[in-house]
Amino acid sequence: MDSSPLLPFTSPPSPSAAVDLVGVVDHRGRPASRSSSGKWTAALFIIGVEIAERFAYYGISSNLITYLTGPLQESTAAAAAGVNTWSGVAMMLPLAGAFIADSYLGRYRTVLFASLLYILGLGLLTLSSVLPILHPTKCSITDGKACSPNHFQIGFFYFALYLVALAQGGHKPCAQAFGADQFDEKDPVESISRSSFFNWWYCGLCLGGTVTIIILSYVQDNISWALGFGIPFIAMGLALILFLLGTKTYRFYQMEGESPFRRIGKSLVALVKSRMVSSHASSVEGADPHRYKFAKDEAANGMQIEEAEGVLQLVPIWATCLIYAVVFAQSSTFFTKQGSTLDRRIGSSFQVPPAALQSFISITIVAFIPIYDRILVPISRKFSRIPTGITQLQRIGIGMILSIISMAIAAIVEVRRLKTAKEYGLIDQPKTTIPMSLWWLVPQYILYGITEVFIMVGLQEFFYDQVPDALRSLGLALYLTIFGIGNFISSFAIAVIDEATSKSGESWFSDNLNRAHLDYFYWLLAGLSTVGLIIYLYSARSYSYKKKQNIAA
Repeated sequence: MDSSPLLPFTSPPSPSAAVDLVGVVDHRGRPASRSSSGKWTAALFIIGVEIAERFAYYGISSNLITYLTGPLQESTAAAAAGVNTWSGVAMMLPLAGAFIADSYLGRYRTVLFASLLYILGLGLLTLSSVLPILHPTKCSITDGKACSPNHFQIGFFYFALYLVALAQGGHKPCAQAFGADQFDEKDPVESISRSSFFNWWYCGLCLGGTVTIIILSYVQDNISWALGFGIPFIAMGLALILFLLGTKTYRFYQMEGESPFRRIGKSLVALVKSRMVSSHASSVEGADPHRYKFAKDEAANGMQIEEAEGVLQLVPIWATCLIYAVVFAQSSTFFTKQGSTLDRRIGSSFQVPPAALQSFISITIVAFIPIYDRILVPISRKFSRIPTGITQLQRIGIGMILSIISMAIAAIVEVRRLKTAKEYGLIDQPKTTIPMSLWWLVPQYILYGITEVFIMVGLQEFFYDQVPDALRSLGLALYLTIFGIGNFISSFAIAVIDEATSKSGESWFSDNLNRAHLDYFYWLLAGLSTVGLIIYLYSARSYSYKKKQNIAA
């Protein structure tokens, strides 16, 4: 194994370091050597690609609500729903990307083509803010004048925006799975490194997000949207170049002849048939006791029924994490709008852009992941005797508890903000800054960051590890769909609550946030998260890991 001091583990070479890997080839199609391919050398290229790709993606998503309520002149509720819908689509499309990668192209080629599509989408977004025909000439979020983009301009912008979502659907699950593929799970040293890889992958992801939020939100709010969209376009071009530079170091897993999706479909059918036969055999006197064994032996073309049962086992865990995905969606929408009403001055003149407040989440993650990986895991490993310190499901459960606390803190801070607005007579002056420091929001952002270290990384590793080996892109796509559907649920809930509360008075999501009640919404999410946690704990206790861990969840 590599001995660079920058890497989280500096263990001696594996006893099997000289043995070639089975079913793995290098970039020329020759059997890959364990000693000269993959591991951290290859993984660091892919982590670097992820940093650049996340810089590009968050350059669009983190401040999107400001663009929608500014140049596109959408209401706060409509903009929040629009952001959630777009984010939901972006998180659902990885299912298609995983299908293409695992069945046809492989992960490397899928990342390559998705990168090219990414560059096209970001280029069109940049053009939408540069060419006069594609944007209103007097459209500005600071000039106080109404913007009226026509249908063509709006349509062109959304076409480019959803092209980025489509590209992200191919890039996101395959790049991460390809990175994890650089470590052999059958090797004890590389297996530990692979678990650590998920921590450092997410650290790199957040590092890219932090730089984006701090730099691009300022550029977009104070310089121009053209430059704010153009920089992500350049970043994605650099990501593609970096990805290609690492080609000679990568390990490539050979694709099987039959589509893994087709095989798992056959296995699920065989599973249903076997249970029907078993049920019939147990209810009919004198039934042939060998019929159930015969049906089980027919499991579809090499994939055991136990594997099909294992995939079905993921469904309760997947479903119980949806409420966290709804909570996760709020940091880029209502948290940002909250921050826009507060005193964001640092020093005498510098004004922090509202979207830049999200950088507290990323900074927390970047700071906490080394603590978790280098301190908490070794300490907990001594007590649990589990290589990863705690099980994947325990890690997710801790994150759920922290998310409930973060929502409660957000609600309390919002109550304080509304009270301050009332005390200073600013209820009907939504554009006037409330004399309340931005630092009031920092605790909820920090707790959000710590929550992500537990639950997000835990979910990534869990869904990669627990699906059949040939479907690992699908596993990470399933993890992403949690947040895709969570965004759809958030969008739907906002629309329903907005309509219901508007009829009975002021909407919880009024454009005048001083008359809105985001605090009620946050308390509702905290309550639903508590119910979700209880159901999750029940599901986790009955879960059986594909690969045995030392203790139960």
